[in-house]
Amino acid sequence: MSTEWQKQDDVGVIDRIDIRQGKPKMYSVVLHNDDFTPMDFVTTLLSEVFNKNEQQATQLMLKVHNEGKAVAGTYTRDVAETKQNQSTERAQREEHPLRVTVEPA
Repeated sequence: MSTEWQKQDDVGVIDRIDIRQGKPKMYSVVLHNDDFTPMDFVTTLLSEVFNKNEQQATQLMLKVHNEGKAVAGTYTRDVAETKQNQSTERAQREEHPLRVTVEPA
């Protein structure tokens, strides 16, 4: 970002502002397997929080179960953290120990 200033009667005036913004950094929301959270809960969570259809939710749930973790989605930081919080709060409310993390994509 560059800014040029002009001096007029002891008052600074912005003459031009050049703002260059790149693409925002992206973050992945990762669901981690545990031995207690029901598969149906994970599938429902993927559908309702991450907007996955039934087939996508089932495939991701199986990936979490078989591989230990899976990316539920990739978003900007604020959106990823919001989805992490929604997922964690819902799991806690239903007394499931599901771990949800946010990692740089």
